[in-house]
Amino acid sequence: MSPEPPPRSGSPTAAPGTLGEVVRLFLRLGVVGFGGPAAHIAMMEDEVVRRRGWLSRERFLDLLAATNLIPGPNSTEMAIHLGYVRAGWPGLLLGGACFILPATLIVLALAAAYVRWGQLPEAGWLLYGIKPVILVVIVQALWRLARTALATPSAAVVAGAVAVLALAGANELLLLVAAALALAVVRGVRMGRDPTVRVGLVALPAPVLPVTAAVAATVVPASPSLVTLSLIFLKVGSILFGSGYVLLAFLRPDLVERTGWLTDPQLLDAIAVGQVTPGPVLTTATFVGYLVAGTPGAIVATVGIFLPSFVLVAVSSPWVPRIRCSMWAAGLLDGASAAAVALMAWVTWPLGRAALVDLPAALLALTAAALLSGTRLNSAWLVAGGALAGGLLGLWR
Repeated sequence: MSPEPPPRSGSPTAAPGTLGEVVRLFLRLGVVGFGGPAAHIAMMEDEVVRRRGWLSRERFLDLLAATNLIPGPNSTEMAIHLGYVRAGWPGLLLGGACFILPATLIVLALAAAYVRWGQLPEAGWLLYGIKPVILVVIVQALWRLARTALATPSAAVVAGAVAVLALAGANELLLLVAAALALAVVRGVRMGRDPTVRVGLVALPAPVLPVTAAVAATVVPASPSLVTLSLIFLKVGSILFGSGYVLLAFLRPDLVERTGWLTDPQLLDAIAVGQVTPGPVLTTATFVGYLVAGTPGAIVATVGIFLPSFVLVAVSSPWVPRIRCSMWAAGLLDGASAAAVALMAWVTWPLGRAALVDLPAALLALTAAALLSGTRLNSAWLVAGGALAGGLLGLWR
């Protein structure tokens, strides 16, 4: 069998851009970014790689792998990374902030309505039309990323193993780390070198939990405290891996059992709001913070849960291009990229079953697929069109 090609080298990125284009892009994505992290990343890949050429697909995959190996919301961390790539440190701050801000304001309005009327406004038909379009956007991005990430036989084998183990219920973080190490070891062996010596060159940023956050998880104040609330969400943002549903496992002990600030139905409603609104799912924190302590609570909870992502990306982003220059580190990133694509495919299956619930939904998906493949229509317009179609269908029925 012929030897595999060496790890891909990083392609040059486009010339540095302006802060204004970073702000405009991520504000818009924050408004139309329905569908969760997989859909957000698909939209970002379409905008910054295919349409604008800010960076190569290889570099995009490297950043995606880096976000998968640190705690926090992946799509928000991608926005932070991409802002840094395009406009330096100001872009890092504003790229992430602009992606978070629209969702935060929407969730804040929903929380105010919830407190006043005791229920969420209905938006079922809008979401009915959006979901099939989002599914098509995800599948198209998955196909493009897979062609790059699974370019070698060993990467394809690693991705297949990750998919099988994910279906069996294995932990996503463990799969990512195992895939990264496996491909680095395989390449080290084929190069005739000892891979165990240099794997440590890429130390994954470990979340450091503040002692005060740990204390906040056990102390039960007599009344809601902004300090305690902020520390609870700072802790969650520092250790959270996986989807937004994982928030239940972290928030319930602190907010329902220990403090009694929320009831179980309120917590489930908060998770639901994060799922059905655009932008990062972790804006659930905004909803919870408002229920506990009004607008100040919403602000401190939101800052607390997202702040660790900015810190971790600020630490890791400047090192990603240098990591790619090392054979050992490149193997780690390629393994993590292959695993990320496999996990993206794994979560796409249940999304598909949830989106294609009947014939009209399937027709919407086919229409979106035809427009995406046959035109250069922006995916944001497709999402808006799906929402309009769902709303009209709701009125007709």
